[in-house]
Amino acid sequence: MAKRNSDTSTRADQLKEDLRHLSETVEELVNATSKDASGEMRDLRERAERRLKDTRARLEAKGERLYDETRETLSHQVECCDRYVHDNPWTSIGIGAAAGLIVGMLLGRR
Repeated sequence: MAKRNSDTSTRADQLKEDLRHLSETVEELVNATSKDASGEMRDLRERAERRLKDTRARLEAKGERLYDETRETLSHQVECCDRYVHDNPWTSIGIGAAAGLIVGMLLGRR
């Protein structure tokens, strides 16, 4: 569990860094536009486009990986829950009844 939190923190830091680089490049592009230097402007546009494409590709890849990992984790948890319910049906019924009772009491208070 701690490893997943570390991975999430690392991913968030990388995303922040990517966005910071992108914003710096866009800021440079805006500043260069005010100077109206065509050679410098062309170089900054190319850098901005390149960083934008790189960032977009990384974000898409990270999104796909996150989706796959989440789907795999949820599938595993569903299988564990299903196995538990099949192995302990009366315990599962008791847990469900207790949860229903608590929710009913909380809703009845309002």
